[in-house]
Amino acid sequence: MKRIIRWALNHIPRGVMQRMAGWVVPIMGVAYIGRGRECPICGARRRRFLPYGYVSSREDALCPRCLSLERHRLIWLWIERHTTLRTELPTLLHIAPEVSLMRHFERLYKGSDHYLTADLESPLARMHFDVQQIPLADESVDVIICNHLFEHVADDRRAMGELYRTMRRGGWGIMIVPEERGRSTTFEDDSITDAEERTRLFGQYDHRRVYGRDYDDRLREAGFEVERITCDELLSTDEQRLYATGGDDLVVVHKPKTN
Repeated sequence: MKRIIRWALNHIPRGVMQRMAGWVVPIMGVAYIGRGRECPICGARRRRFLPYGYVSSREDALCPRCLSLERHRLIWLWIERHTTLRTELPTLLHIAPEVSLMRHFERLYKGSDHYLTADLESPLARMHFDVQQIPLADESVDVIICNHLFEHVADDRRAMGELYRTMRRGGWGIMIVPEERGRSTTFEDDSITDAEERTRLFGQYDHRRVYGRDYDDRLREAGFEVERITCDELLSTDEQRLYATGGDDLVVVHKPKTN
C-alpha cells in the first residue's frame, strides 16, 4: 500500500490525482475496516488510517473516506472547539483547499458567497490566482486558511503580505507549513531546480525551501500576531491516538484590530 500511494503521489499529475482520489482511496480503505481510529471531520471509523507521503510514508495518516491528513483533523478539532466559525460563518478564504475541509465548509456555508476557494490551478477551487498577487480588495475577508503552500511559492514573504492585506482587522487564519524545528533558519536556494535534488534537500520535488524556527518571524514581518499551539495543549494523549493528529503544531495568525 505504501509503495502504491508513494508512486501515485510522485508520478500522477496533481489535477488528475485530485479527481481520482475521491473514488480510489475509499476502495483502498476497505482493507482498514475497524474501530481503532476516528476522523473528526467525516466520522469515519477504521482500525487505522492509510499511509501517506511523497518520500517516506507516514503511518496512520490518510482518512479513506474524506481524504483528511493529520493536520486537517487537528485544524478541524481546533476550529470546532475554539472558534465561532461554524455558527457565525464569517467570510472565509480557503487557499489551496484541502478536499476534506472544503467539503465540510461547503456544507456549512451551503453555497454562500462568504466561502471562497482559490488555487493557482486546482480544479477543486472556484477562483484561480497566484497567492503572490491576490485579486481581492484590502481587508475583504475575515478568516484565511492557507496550509502547506508557502514552501511552493517563489516569494513567500510577498504571499504572506498579500494575505495580511486581504484580511480584515481582528481577523484570524491558520497557516501551517512543513517545518524542521531543529533548524534555526529557513533554508532556501532558488538555483536548485532539479526535481530529485529538491526532494533530497527540501523534502518534496516542488518545494522551494524547508522552514526552520524563524517561520513565525516571517509571519510577524508581514504584520501578523502569531499563536503556536501544540497537539498536547489541544488534545489528550487518547484523543491524539484516536484522531491520529500527528505531532505538528497548529500555527494561528491574527491581524491586530488597531495599528
